[in-house]
Amino acid sequence: MSGESYPENSFELYDQLIQWIESYLSSSEQSLTLELHLNYLNTSSIRFMIDIFDLLQTSFEDGKEVLVQWMFDDRNPRSAELGSEFKEDYTFPFLILSINA
Repeated sequence: MSGESYPENSFELYDQLIQWIESYLSSSEQSLTLELHLNYLNTSSIRFMIDIFDLLQTSFEDGKEVLVQWMFDDRNPRSAELGSEFKEDYTFPFLILSINA
């Protein structure tokens, strides 16, 4: 996923994504890597990202291999901070990587 997330109806956008992630995690034996290049998230988008990360955490605790790669631009330190805030709440592998490196 990449870009900025401030949809008028976050449910319409994120519900489909959450359903896909739930289906994938329950039916596939393969690992799941979620690569995010998000420059901005509004409050409702942050809430849905937490829901997604909670799904990943549960799957990780159940033995599933999951990874989040949080990509940020050095010119946008708030994105790196947001990634760090998310990372603090989870035990699955969560990388915070500069796209400028």
